[in-house]
Amino acid sequence: MTPARQEVTQLLVAWSHGDQAALDHLLPLVYAELHRIARRYMRHEHPGHTLQTTALINEAYLRLIGQREKEWQNRAHFFAVSAQVMRHILVDYARKRSNLKRGGAAHNMTLEPGTIAVSTDSVEDLVALDEALRALAVVDPAKCRVVELRYFGGLSVEETAEVLQVSSVTVMRQWSLAKAWLYRALSLEVLDGT
Repeated sequence: MTPARQEVTQLLVAWSHGDQAALDHLLPLVYAELHRIARRYMRHEHPGHTLQTTALINEAYLRLIGQREKEWQNRAHFFAVSAQVMRHILVDYARKRSNLKRGGAAHNMTLEPGTIAVSTDSVEDLVALDEALRALAVVDPAKCRVVELRYFGGLSVEETAEVLQVSSVTVMRQWSLAKAWLYRALSLEVLDGT
């Protein structure tokens, strides 16, 4: 672990144990990565989106610091939770901003970490993916967690394995199966017209 990663992990642990000074030192160290995650999300939103990258970071940060009882494992765990929080903010925002009716066009989504390739409006795709992930979480929570960490968190296979405390081989197997499950779920949703 590099010194910067180790310092972030140490500050997260200290913050988890109630050290508010650790939180003050933590923000400058994690801000650039939070901005990268938020920018990746916002890059795939429609151009007229009223929620800006900085507002997304600020909202996520406020929700994260509100999680005082959270036991942060390490840097990767923090960024995975951060990405999940940003996903929920954007999905909630999308649901509030529009009364969505999905129909005829197929959802063309590339499930690779850090990328979203869509053929229809990205708000619809984000909501459809969120709904499919909620269904996957019911069927197989472990696979859902891998998708959240890899796709939304942008974590590597190794970082995902570290957070989940499993082998890299297990992460790759779950990642492949989860992508296939989500592809099928999103395809069936389009065929059903829902």
